[in-house]
Amino acid sequence: MAALTRLSKPSFTSLSSVSRISRCFYSGIAPEPSSHGASPYSPRLGPKPNLSIKDPKDRNVQWVFLGSPGVGKGTYASRLSNLLGVPHIATGDLVREELAASGSLSKELSEIVNQGKLVSDEIIISLLSKRLEAGGAKGELGFILDGFPRTIRQAEILEGVTEIDLVLNLKLREDVLVEKCLGRRMCSQCGGNFNVASINVKDSNGSPAISMAPLLPPPHCMSKLVTRADDTEEVVKHRIHVYNEKSRPVEEFYRSRGKLLEFDLPGGIPESWPKLLEVLNLDEYKEKQSAAA
Repeated sequence: MAALTRLSKPSFTSLSSVSRISRCFYSGIAPEPSSHGASPYSPRLGPKPNLSIKDPKDRNVQWVFLGSPGVGKGTYASRLSNLLGVPHIATGDLVREELAASGSLSKELSEIVNQGKLVSDEIIISLLSKRLEAGGAKGELGFILDGFPRTIRQAEILEGVTEIDLVLNLKLREDVLVEKCLGRRMCSQCGGNFNVASINVKDSNGSPAISMAPLLPPPHCMSKLVTRADDTEEVVKHRIHVYNEKSRPVEEFYRSRGKLLEFDLPGGIPESWPKLLEVLNLDEYKEKQSAAA
């Protein structure tokens, strides 16, 4: 399997570059067609895409998670990854792993992230390629992508090399997003992610009230909590603005293809997780919820 990391600046218009990306995206593993017709299921969630959820042993899950920074893509993608037995690949984690390494790329990424800017397509594709190549070597099949694609260009590249059968778009009010991001904490020792914010927002302009309890760490992690350098109010609001400006068109890209499932988070994990399983037609997996808790 060829690695894009050998290419300092891949030319995505060339056949050879697309071929390299294709091999990293498990080219040739195509999902089975859906047998269900579209039908409306909630006025807030919009029309339901054609979904045919099967046991992962019979079919590879190839999903994408979209949503503003801090909405909870990683939380819910990770839970579904555990539930369905497929890898959760978060490009944000790939970037942070690279940031922890030494070298010129780490320095370049640090400047980009701390300013709340989007990482370039070339860097993201390179990091994702390395991750998929490593997973392929271990026999991984399928994926849940979190944080990719973020631009139309990335979506077109992805569409050209693999079949995405579901794009889940998580949605949350901006004022709640900001408060949620400012409450994020990470344990400097174990790497666990937590949130100290206790959110109780009243209904406003037609948006329902939302309550989210804090996700506190165990006692042995409490004194080791740190805040991400980019979780300041100024940077968080800028990141949301950048997302709205550059990444929302990706929602339209998948909506026009009938693959976008929009899910308005009704609250924290206790309220949202059961409803998410329901709209994903994963009721038969409810007995496995403990595995994803």
